[in-house]
Amino acid sequence: MKRLTISFFICAFGAFLWPTSAQTKGDSNKFAVIINGAGGEAVYAKQFEEWTEQLSSVLSAKLGFDAKQLTVLKAATAEDVKRTFSTLKTQLDANNVVYLFFIGHGSFDGKESKFNLVGPDLSATEYNALLSSLPTHRIVVFNMSSASGEFVKSLSAKGRIVVTATRSGQETNATRFPGFLIAALNARDADTDQDGHTSVLEAFVYANRLTADFYKQAGRLATEHAMFDDNGDGVGREKLEQGEGLLARATYLDSLSTDEAAASAATGRLLKERTRLEGEIEQLIARKGNMAEAEYEANLERLFIELAKINRSIKQAGS
Repeated sequence: MKRLTISFFICAFGAFLWPTSAQTKGDSNKFAVIINGAGGEAVYAKQFEEWTEQLSSVLSAKLGFDAKQLTVLKAATAEDVKRTFSTLKTQLDANNVVYLFFIGHGSFDGKESKFNLVGPDLSATEYNALLSSLPTHRIVVFNMSSASGEFVKSLSAKGRIVVTATRSGQETNATRFPGFLIAALNARDADTDQDGHTSVLEAFVYANRLTADFYKQAGRLATEHAMFDDNGDGVGREKLEQGEGLLARATYLDSLSTDEAAASAATGRLLKERTRLEGEIEQLIARKGNMAEAEYEANLERLFIELAKINRSIKQAGS
């Protein structure tokens, strides 16, 4: 199967991909941490605070994040971050999903990338250690700071989705991407496959388009180019290619309603089967480098077909 065919399966069956677990509003499965770093100049500090409040609001009011599982660190210090991760370790299990948002300035000295905090900063390597200490298998990181692109190399891992506002550490200007991501989370038309839910990939694509439009309409050279990595290869990309985007496409920021959860025994079995298939797809992607291309693509096609059938059954059960 050619790469074009794989893309076809992603588009054709995308409308049947729903969140990994049965979720309701006030979703107990999802945890989020927003880290608002050092603002520096007053104009930036004000903008970062506004974005932090707006993001917190949309996560809790629209996307079903339980207030008790949404942590907002304003003018955060390294100790605040470490303390938050220590608490998360006691709250999480393997099935939870953690969303980590960075709003602020970043830096890169040619060797190491950091997110600017009040006081000593933490490096991408240190954040990787903090994330690796968590028991959950699914982590979504939105580093929306300047120079954030270097975080992909350090944070990339199986089961992680890493979104950055820039494509390298050399893009050091203050970013606009956070505001446009918030717009994506609030926009109805961000849900491009019209399944009623916004995936991480859909939010990324929408926000990336708005960011590019901003610079174009202002007649300015773009100083930020957002990218993402979700296949664990440590290479960020701006679009769905090279096996990138499968996990982000199947991971949703919002939650299913009570009716959609359809908590019957039959649907429960379907949900477990879907989780198993998603796990097989993740494992297959991780083994791609050790497989013949024809074998890899044949197995990927088979799993997508099985996953589409399961998701279709789940959708029919919910309706």
